[in-house]
Amino acid sequence: MQKISIRVNAWFGDNEIDLSFPGYWDIKECRMAGHDLPALDDEQMRAALLNPIGAPRLAELARGKKEVVVLFDDLPKPTPASRIVPFVLEELHAGGIEDRHIRFLCAPGTHRPLIYPELAAKLGEEIVKKYNVYNHSIWDNLVNVGATSHGTPVWVNREFVSCDLRVAVGSLIPHPNAGFGGGGKLIMPGISGLETIDFHHKKYMGHATSGLGKVDGNEFRLDLEECARLAGLHFKVDAILNNKREVVGLYAGDFVAEHRQAAKQAREVYYTEAVREADLLVINGYPDESQFARSTWCVPLSLREGGDVVLITYSHEGQNLHQWSGRFGTDFGGRNWKPGGRAKNLAKANKVIVFAPRLSQLDRQELGAEEKVIWCKDWGEVLAELLPRHGAGAKVGVYPYASVQMEVK
Repeated sequence: MQKISIRVNAWFGDNEIDLSFPGYWDIKECRMAGHDLPALDDEQMRAALLNPIGAPRLAELARGKKEVVVLFDDLPKPTPASRIVPFVLEELHAGGIEDRHIRFLCAPGTHRPLIYPELAAKLGEEIVKKYNVYNHSIWDNLVNVGATSHGTPVWVNREFVSCDLRVAVGSLIPHPNAGFGGGGKLIMPGISGLETIDFHHKKYMGHATSGLGKVDGNEFRLDLEECARLAGLHFKVDAILNNKREVVGLYAGDFVAEHRQAAKQAREVYYTEAVREADLLVINGYPDESQFARSTWCVPLSLREGGDVVLITYSHEGQNLHQWSGRFGTDFGGRNWKPGGRAKNLAKANKVIVFAPRLSQLDRQELGAEEKVIWCKDWGEVLAELLPRHGAGAKVGVYPYASVQMEVK
């Protein structure tokens, strides 16, 4: 037997499990170039804050300010905010800001709000105990700050606008429309209203200038950056991550300037040489296990027509609720819900085998037709499904953390 170790249970374990494969299969583990890059130490993290790109030091920006908000992303994003926030607080304190004038705001876009254990996992429990930590709502408590040059009406969170120093902490991971996450994306869609998100996404999703790893000239990104500029985001901190969700690069400063520098390293770290014409793909959703569609980019590229896909997801919440494109009834959903919309990358697969401890009936239906999707709760069940269909010499591609991988330089 051959074995490959993968990580699962993002935020609630981040532990490794072993996958065994028959010795007569031709296995290729498709690792990204940044696999096992060493994590930054405290002094390297601190240095990023002390040497911002395109902006003064955060401590300087903080002088004379009265109220501070620190945005952070939600659990589908792998940003280890608890590792970064202490250095942000150091700078705020150095600028004379007292703790009672600092609050944190989760920027989930159209995802659901976070609850206490999730906020503690993201920020660290001491932050949640010591500071006010709020969730954003796309429905209420919004302020209009204008419109972009392309007509996007910009409605953003009232608490954010009320503060005179606005900071955000996030990370760059591949994104099918924005090129990468990070930068101004924590404003739009992060803390925007539904009308803003709906207008922008319907105009720019799937735009000819967008795609994984594409930043320059990307209309999807350029418009969201106009939104962030109108909202008044003063300072951004963005991380680049390795396969263990550890920070291997940290960039700070103006949210456009630092993002463009970070994107250069992101392309190098996340680049993955993809397999071609595989009979079977094994795709691990870690670290974004609650959005399976993010991991399926490699299927059209790597799978032969009629091959099989194994999708691994250990998400503690199942598939994340998406208020704009999620399903909310038998034949209706959010403003952009379409039947089978999340499973389009799986079209050429014969069978989709989902290896997951938890998988709702609704989530299974989102993955494809009933006769196509098979749910397995342990790896032995997965092999029992695969072995009769894949004999000696079967070509198998394994993507160990597909949601942060891409074949774009």
